[in-house]
Amino acid sequence: MTDTTAKLSQAGVSIWLDDLSRERLSTGNLQELIDTKDVVGVTTNPTIFAGALSNGESYAAQVKELAAEGVDVDEAVLRITTDDVRDACDVFAPIAQATQGKDGRVSIEVDPRMANDAQATSEMAQRLAQTIDRDNVLIKIPATEAGLPSITATLAEGISVNVTLIFSLERYRAVINAFQTGLEQALENGKDLSKIHSVASFFVSRVDSEVDKRLDAIGTDEATALKSKAGLANARLAYQVYQEAFSTERWKRLASAGANAQRPLWASTGTKDPSLPDTLYVDGLVAADVVNTMPEKTLDAVADHSEITGDTITGTYDESNAHLDRLAELGIDYDEVVNLLEKEGVEKFEASWAELLETVQSALDSSR
Repeated sequence: MTDTTAKLSQAGVSIWLDDLSRERLSTGNLQELIDTKDVVGVTTNPTIFAGALSNGESYAAQVKELAAEGVDVDEAVLRITTDDVRDACDVFAPIAQATQGKDGRVSIEVDPRMANDAQATSEMAQRLAQTIDRDNVLIKIPATEAGLPSITATLAEGISVNVTLIFSLERYRAVINAFQTGLEQALENGKDLSKIHSVASFFVSRVDSEVDKRLDAIGTDEATALKSKAGLANARLAYQVYQEAFSTERWKRLASAGANAQRPLWASTGTKDPSLPDTLYVDGLVAADVVNTMPEKTLDAVADHSEITGDTITGTYDESNAHLDRLAELGIDYDEVVNLLEKEGVEKFEASWAELLETVQSALDSSR
């Protein structure tokens, strides 16, 4: 591993790769990133799978087999994506074993078209877990209003969950409550809490993209001075919420029964603005017991020139609150921003899923 990634890991940050493809698996690239850049997990989403299938020939043989079986496009997508995730789980199995399941995790998301259907999401989560059949899989469920009861229900069945698309502090608190309620129900159901793991994926760069657009529209010197700081401020305050929520008597009772805390995961950590430092959302979000899932471009930048100086979150809470207050004074409505980002996040994943279905349908048609 590189000196920088080793320092990041030693500071308490688990490095996960935000990408997966059959080519990465078949060429040994994924194992190489584990060996050389301290990658200890993987996240996927519909956009990543759509890109992998549209750009890779490594799926051709399986698509031909599926076409011969006469399966429909939804079943084909399920088989293809779960095969990749299962194989990745096997690659990470030694890390999962060495960390008692904390790391060595591979995430797969429920069909985003179900984001506002709690029952369908819960059923899909169970089907994914059963199909992949690996202890180190994480089922991704969006943190929509409808997603909250699905998070609880899935955890209650003993299935580990990655809660995704979190933008607001209020919703994050609701996610933690759904998580702890799920564990309480799992305990009642006789599940071993020590085997259940979860992360809460808090999105970072998209907050800056939206806020900075609004600051540019204001156009004053004061507005310009506030650019590209909201994402870090929001995430840092999320870590404060995490610290508070996992020190309560309610949590202590669960921990005494063997429960693992739901770690914050920093997602959307590639910078969208080319004028910003390319490691901004890594260097600025270092603290104990967090995950940072990075696209490979960001991972390479971190390995090459990131400066890891220890904890960059604890002690920043007053400053972070003050920044959000200044945005509000300029007329930038926090709730409006985060609600828009959640809506757009679901829409983007639905669009990527549609692209994925179209790509696979076209491949099936040409193989028949």
